[in-house]
Amino acid sequence: MITNYFRPETLEAALALLAQPDTRPLGGGTWLNQPQQEDFAVVDLQALGLNQIHKAGNNLEIDACVTLQQLIESADCPAALTQAIKLESALNIRNAATVAGALVTCDGRSPFATAMLALDVHLTVEHGPQVKDGQSSTVHGLVEYLTVPPKGLITKLTIPLNTRLAFESVARSPMDRPIVCAAVAQWSAGRTRLALGGYGQSPLLAMDGVEPGGIDAAINSAQAAAKNAFHEAGDEWASAEYRADVAATLAKRCLEANRQEG
Repeated sequence: MITNYFRPETLEAALALLAQPDTRPLGGGTWLNQPQQEDFAVVDLQALGLNQIHKAGNNLEIDACVTLQQLIESADCPAALTQAIKLESALNIRNAATVAGALVTCDGRSPFATAMLALDVHLTVEHGPQVKDGQSSTVHGLVEYLTVPPKGLITKLTIPLNTRLAFESVARSPMDRPIVCAAVAQWSAGRTRLALGGYGQSPLLAMDGVEPGGIDAAINSAQAAAKNAFHEAGDEWASAEYRADVAATLAKRCLEANRQEG
């Protein structure tokens, strides 16, 4: 339950407030406005100006309070990422939910988090009064952030634009959240990064590296990695055997789609 509300006008003031116990950042409010068992204060981020998208060289810099719909409508948003975001939530939610909030509160079935994991998104975290190792800000990969979230406030997400990204999913209906989804990002230097979603507490990074031997070898490696990552991924939605087989198929489709695009 929300017990106190603050709306600071500077980042410094927001960080000072967030350093207090039982205080959480409020972006779009799609998660914090749900019924909660704990009592906490919220720091509204709307007045901080963290709602811009910038193209910087080969990267797209996305402020933390950019909404999912705003990202979709950006001319620089990769088509496969748009596809994943549309499966994340309905339009009314996308108009409120922020990119940072969607990642912080994601579970393993999140198409958006799966695609961002494949893209190797980097999160800039501001620490404010509680400076970490003398640094006022630090940069974290998504796996690192979700495993051990650092104290502080996410202010920016950075994704590469010099990649080919493909996304595939299987669900009960065309617009349902996936039972299995796969995203593959590939760099010109040969790096291939495969992320899988549809199961567990967070998406899984199944493959990240340079595969010698060309596209056919990369497909074989990705299929093997997908099956291995989901070999115990059974729950009420699907068996582990089903998920492993489907994940391998989707990984292959993603790589073939990237090959056609290239």
